[in-house]
Parts: sequence; C-alpha cells; structure tokens
Amino acid sequence: MNSERLITIAIHTYEKAHELKNILEYEGVKVWLQNVNLTNPVISAGIRVRIQESDLPLALRLIENIEIFAPSALKAAEQEEREILVPVDFSQASERACVIAFQLSVVHKAKIKLLHSFLDPVMVNGSSLQLSDAMTFDSTTDEVEQVEEDMELSNICKKQMKEFEGRLREKIKDGIMPAAVFSSEIAEGLPEEVINDYVATHHPMLIVMATRSSDKQSRAMLGSVTAEVLDSSRSCVFTVPERPRFKQVDQIREVMYFASSKQQDILALDALRRLMPETSLAVTLVSLPTRKRPEGDKDAIAALLEYCRKNYGAYTFKTITLSLSNELEEIDGFDSANKIDMMVVPTPRKNIFARLFNPTLAHKLLFRSDIPMLSIPV
Repeated sequence: MNSERLITIAIHTYEKAHELKNILEYEGVKVWLQNVNLTNPVISAGIRVRIQESDLPLALRLIENIEIFAPSALKAAEQEEREILVPVDFSQASERACVIAFQLSVVHKAKIKLLHSFLDPVMVNGSSLQLSDAMTFDSTTDEVEQVEEDMELSNICKKQMKEFEGRLREKIKDGIMPAAVFSSEIAEGLPEEVINDYVATHHPMLIVMATRSSDKQSRAMLGSVTAEVLDSSRSCVFTVPERPRFKQVDQIREVMYFASSKQQDILALDALRRLMPETSLAVTLVSLPTRKRPEGDKDAIAALLEYCRKNYGAYTFKTITLSLSNELEEIDGFDSANKIDMMVVPTPRKNIFARLFNPTLAHKLLFRSDIPMLSIPV
C-alpha cells in the first residue's frame, strides 16, 4: 500500500461501496474498502471508501454528480468515448472555435462533434428573438423563397455543413489545425435548447463556442446563446472570441481564476489541471468581495493559495483582491498590466429566474470582456 495518508470519503452499504469503487477506479482513483465494524467484521455497519489524499479533488468532483450511483452510469462511462462539442454556424468565427477544439482533442484523444441548429426563417424574421454568437442562421427573403421552392431547410443546412467540413479538412491539409476524428449533427430548435439537450444525452467533456466581440455582445445581451449555455450547462464551456490571444492552446500562460472561497474551488482547479495537463500556467487567484465581506475572504483565499502551491507544482500562484465598487474596471486594469490569456470561472447552476435577476459571473464577463474564458460547472 502506498505510504501516502488515506482518507475516508464515504461510508456505504457493501453494494454501493463497490459501485463507487468501480467508478472511481475507472477514472484513475485508487480505492481501498474497509469494514466500519473492525471488532466484529461479520456484523457489517457499513463499508468505508478510502482514497489517497492527493486524489481528493478528482474524487469529490465525481461524487458530486449523483448520477454515478445509477447502475447504468458505469456501463455508460465504459462505452462512451471522450467528445468535444462545437456548436457552429458555418462562419469564420466557428472555424476559429474549431481550431481550438481540434488542438484540445489531440491532447485528450477526444472526438469532435460539430452541432448546428436551425429554425424556420419565417419564425425568426417574424420575431424579435436574437439568435446568438455561434448559432445564427442568416437568410434573406430570396433565400427563404428558394428554400420553399427547391428543398427543405434541413437539406440546405446539411449542404452547408458538408461545405464547412470541407473547409476544415483543407485547414488540416494546410497544417493550420491538427487532424482529429470529427462528425456532425443538425437539429431543429432553439440553439441553447439543442445544445443543452445534446449535453444531457451525450455528456461531452467540453463545449467550445465562438463569441462576438464585447461591443457587439452588449447589443444582444438577452439573446446570447453562449450566455444561456454558460449558465445552464453541466459540461465545461470554453469561449473563443473574435481575436483570441493565442494561436495554440499550449501558448496559454497567464490565467485569472475567480475564486468562490468554497470547496468548489478545489474541484474547478482540478478540472483546469486535467483539461490542460501539460501546460505550465501562472494562475492569479482573484478574491471577489461581497457586501458582507467587502475586502474579500482573506483567510479562505490564503488557505486556497497554500493548497494550490502544495498540490499543483506545475503552476505558479499569486492572489489579488478586487474592490466591491468597481471590480470589472479593476479586471480591465489587471489585464492591461499582465496580458491575461484566459479567465477561469467556477459557475454554479441556476434556474431561469435566478439567471434573470442574478446572472452568473461568467455571464457578466462574457459581455464585458474579449478574453477567452473557461467556465467550469460546480
């Protein structure tokens, strides 16, 4: 047995303990089981599920998903391959998102799924609904008439998708993007609903979405598909602006992490490390003030800094605390001085009413900044 200290993460019945053990070990976490009643093991009071202390962040992240206790969960995990989802609208912005997604797919040996959604143009033109960043279907009256006369809209979309795939293959041939296995899917419906339905069914490891520049975003805040996906998705979301600050993912160095001063920080930082395992990052832990603590939670951020320096040796860490009155302006100032490559935001899931009256930080930053962002659901 490894000399590293073992900790108990759960006590279950025999069946549940073995089910959890199988799932954790499938994800690479070594597990030991121990009978709670050591004086008389024949009379079982439960089984301790124990792991090495260094595996705690990953184990907590897996346990937080209650679906792992379903008997079908392990079977599904064994059968499913890693997948990165890229919503596309066949534009140059979508091509930029694909370049980043394909780079990440090589690192994680994941397949790429291109997803396009469409609505009846008559419904779109007759409504004030704003379709968003990476999923807008632009059509003129002449195009709509031609679709009505010649073929169904879905066939037009399939043709556009085929042309888009051809452009991606040309980029691969020219060495602009790495080669990766990819497939495509077209569905009818509201873009954010199509994306969330796909995520709920297929559980991609990451969603990569193109975004507009912040000045254009501000004119369509209520209609942003990316914002809706950020707030509701249970997969990590990587947003790619019009002018990314890097050409290769391995060029990312300066990262701002917006700490929540809760246990979720450990889960989110561990997710960041697993997403970019071979990149040395300089991470700035940003302490966000609240009305109750206008100067931030100094003890929590100090403890998080100590934990990070102990457990993430490949990264360097420092901390800053923003002021409650003008935190967004201070983010801009810090970015100007340090040239941030990426922001990382732990994003709690909220219902539609909470999102309307109290949008998440990732939602706010999306419309404020042109910095690439990684939103990690917690």
